[in-house]
Amino acid sequence: MATVVRVERPTSSKPGAKAVVTADGALAGWVGGSCTEPAVRREAARALQDGEPRLLRLCAPERMGQGPQEGVIEVALTCVSGGTLEIYLEPQLSQPQLIVIGHQATAEALTTIGKAVDFETTVLGYGITAEQFPTADHLISELDYSRLRITPQSAIVVTSHGNYDEEAVEMALLSDAGYVALIASGKRSDEVIAFLRGSGLSEENLSRLRSPAGLDLGGQTPGEIALSVLAEVIQFRHQGQATPEPEVREESTEALDPVCGMTVDIATSTLQSLHEGQTYHFCSVGCKHRFDEQPETYLVKG
Repeated sequence: MATVVRVERPTSSKPGAKAVVTADGALAGWVGGSCTEPAVRREAARALQDGEPRLLRLCAPERMGQGPQEGVIEVALTCVSGGTLEIYLEPQLSQPQLIVIGHQATAEALTTIGKAVDFETTVLGYGITAEQFPTADHLISELDYSRLRITPQSAIVVTSHGNYDEEAVEMALLSDAGYVALIASGKRSDEVIAFLRGSGLSEENLSRLRSPAGLDLGGQTPGEIALSVLAEVIQFRHQGQATPEPEVREESTEALDPVCGMTVDIATSTLQSLHEGQTYHFCSVGCKHRFDEQPETYLVKG
C-alpha cells in the first residue's frame, strides 16, 4: 500500500492519495505521475521482499539531503522541476504458513503454539482428527501436498517419529517451502538423509533440511521441543531467509532513462525503443517520444 503523506508544490498529487502495488509490479490507484511510478514500483517490490515499511521521498536533485534523513529513501526526480513528494510504503503480507506433518504429541504442541503466534496452521498425517487438533486451520488426513499452496515463505516441520519420515521429508524438500525441518534424533536423521540420497535426491535439496530442528533451548518435553522449533521458524522468517537468495545475474535489472536520467526497472518497463540494436527504457511517454524524435541528441548527452 502506497500512501502520499506530504507534498511540496509544484506537484499534482495530494496527501492521502493511495495506490496498491502487487508482487508482479502492477500498480492500481494513483500517487503521482509517470516519473513517480517507477520509483514507487521499485521500492514496493523491495518492501514486499524484506517485509519492512519505508518512507520514500521524491524530489529534484538539488533538494536532496535537505530534509530529515533517518528512515527515508530519497530518489531524484530528474524529469520534473521542483516539488517534493513523500510516500509511505507499507507491505501487506499474507499470514505466515506452518505445515506440520505428524500425528503425535509434538505435532499437537506445534499446532497449538503456532496458532498462538498467528501462523496459519495445517496438519498432514494419517489418522489425524479434528478432536486431536482443535486449533488447526486445515487438516489433511494423508500426505497430499497437491492440496496446499506452498511458497518460499512456508515452513514445513516433519514430526512423524519414524512412521513416514522419508516420504514426508522428500515431499517437503521438493516443494517451494523456505524452511524444512525434521524432528528426530541424530541417528534417525542420518538414516533418513542416507535413504533419500540413495533414492536420488540431490545434495542441494538435502542441504535444505534442518535436523536437529529448532534452537538449542535444552527442552525435552513435546511442548518444549515445539517451542524451540517455532522460535527457529520465527527467527528464520524475520531474518528474511525464507525467501531464496536471488541468483547473481550478470545483466543489470535497472536502466537509466537516456532523456531524463531516471532509474527504470527493466522487469516492469513497458516504454522501450530499439536504436541501432540497443534497447532503451523510459520512465514516461514524453521521454520516449523525445528520444524517438532525436535519439542522437540524448545518446551524445549520455
